[in-house]
Amino acid sequence: MSDIIQLLPDHVANQIAAGEVVQRPASVVKEMLENSIDAGASLVELLIKDAGRTLVQVIDNGAGMSATDARMSFERHATSKLRKAEDLFALSTMGFRGEALASIAAVAHIELKTKPHDAELGTQIIIEGSDIKDQSPCACEPGTSLAVKNLFFNIPARRNFLKSDNVELNHIMDEFNRIALIHPEVAFHVYNNGKQTISLPSTNLKLRIISLMGNSFQSKLVPIEQNTQNIHISGFIATPDAARRTRGDQFFFVNKRFIKHPYLHHAIDKAYSELIPQGYFPGYFISIDVDPQTIDVNIHPTKTEIKFTDDKLMYGFLTACVKRTLGINSLTPTLDFNTEQYFNVDNMPKDYIPKEPTLNLNPSYNPFSNPNPPSNRKAVGSSYSPQTAFNSEREENNAQNWNKLYEFPEQNIDQISTVTSIQSSLDLAPIDDEMHDSAIFQFNRKYIVSKIKSGILLIDQQAAHERILFEKYLQRIQNSRAVIQQTLFPQSINYSASEAELIREISKELFQLGFDIQEFGQNSFIVNGTPSDIEDGDVKQIIDGILENFKNNLISHRLDKEVNIALSMAKCASIKHGTLLSQIEMHNIIDELFACEVNEVSPSGRKTTVTIIDNQLNNLFN
Repeated sequence: MSDIIQLLPDHVANQIAAGEVVQRPASVVKEMLENSIDAGASLVELLIKDAGRTLVQVIDNGAGMSATDARMSFERHATSKLRKAEDLFALSTMGFRGEALASIAAVAHIELKTKPHDAELGTQIIIEGSDIKDQSPCACEPGTSLAVKNLFFNIPARRNFLKSDNVELNHIMDEFNRIALIHPEVAFHVYNNGKQTISLPSTNLKLRIISLMGNSFQSKLVPIEQNTQNIHISGFIATPDAARRTRGDQFFFVNKRFIKHPYLHHAIDKAYSELIPQGYFPGYFISIDVDPQTIDVNIHPTKTEIKFTDDKLMYGFLTACVKRTLGINSLTPTLDFNTEQYFNVDNMPKDYIPKEPTLNLNPSYNPFSNPNPPSNRKAVGSSYSPQTAFNSEREENNAQNWNKLYEFPEQNIDQISTVTSIQSSLDLAPIDDEMHDSAIFQFNRKYIVSKIKSGILLIDQQAAHERILFEKYLQRIQNSRAVIQQTLFPQSINYSASEAELIREISKELFQLGFDIQEFGQNSFIVNGTPSDIEDGDVKQIIDGILENFKNNLISHRLDKEVNIALSMAKCASIKHGTLLSQIEMHNIIDELFACEVNEVSPSGRKTTVTIIDNQLNNLFN
């Protein structure tokens, strides 16, 4: 039998290694920024073009490299961080594997310029797919400039798997934030497609958090500090009122390295468990310093996973530390009977007699009669006004779908009283007299129940409303027919650097929806006008929800920008499960749902309606 095992060429081995180390442009940014930090840089510039596809360049004023070191840095397993295996458990640097530059060079065009501070000339190296094209002396500034161009130029399949520019740029900003947050002593500048988007001077941790995450954290950060012989915890936690429905403000650092550790995240959630609503997540920026011998970071090529020698000890210590901080800063609910004033009664004179109150009674008053019935209140959302005007196409769709599904049998008084009694026992929405003929009611504040000619129709109120609003907002964006309601007092909103960049990216679509947003300073905006169908107090919450949903949709789906914006807005503005609806609101939901072009499913793919036919009901009782 002939030999079939052979040693792979270096360039093939490097491309295989690149599959683990270099997953997307953000991976390149992470490795290059960590190298700059390890080199002792006090100023780092990051240049991005086309979300990293065309260019990722990092320029720093660090130690620089000699000509020999510059050449060796692109060899596999060549590193200045380790000398022996025991050094893995005494790491004080970000990088240590010696794989990053070799892997990047295998799938991109590289241009390196570097010079030590005590040298007269630097070194320039040009590499294309692991092939060194040139190495020569050059004149350059002290430090290192590394440009990675045309990423994945020799692996078209990997390049095609990259997502949209918005998605890749968000990943890049996530990696940048993780490094910039824990190194506030380093100044950073970020340029995207030739325009400076971030400028961070050297500062302290609190100001760095505010600069990156938004001015809204100005008054919501609480310092956390705890020292023991083996563990040092420092940083900031956010007040409970700053909790958000989505994750994104949670940062753990161990020995200056960002980590993902669900077990420790659960420890923080446990400490906040009685302070924030279910489904919300607290924000925190916690740095943990431990003996390097008590952790193992050599688990995954991305170096974001870590193992502690005693996870349970760290869990308990962290939970106790956060709870103590919340208690010290009076952020936990307390009841102090010594200072409670509501039960104190001033001393009264002995001969004091309370005056008997005068009661005006109307013997003819009947609490069950209502001579002035309340007018129909405004229904949920702009879609649910009784005067809503439909265009002819929607009216035709409504009529056709309605005729297929509904009939309106007359009911006698016994039937009406039966429905009313069931309604009262199940906490159903009140039924108006003029609506009795439709036999429509709300169940569990989640579903609308209606009789149809074949049985019973169940409507998911949230999914149905999402479908209605989605088609409405998409049409509004495409036709640019938004009605902007100018606010009496413009509202200021602040965001993190990545979220601010996203707002700039979708500002046109937001304006078409009815948001008049003007940029006001770095990462700050002024809202001068809002869509006519939302309340002024909901502006910040609605925009937050749009951004979160938009980012999530970018990651999970390849959606057109207009579709994504309409879907994100619909999810935020739709009525939620648990909302009590009136009869007029339920009727309008049904009317508008069956006037939609697609009424069977929500824009997220959830069913809007379920039909239970008579035979199915009969089988339940057999």
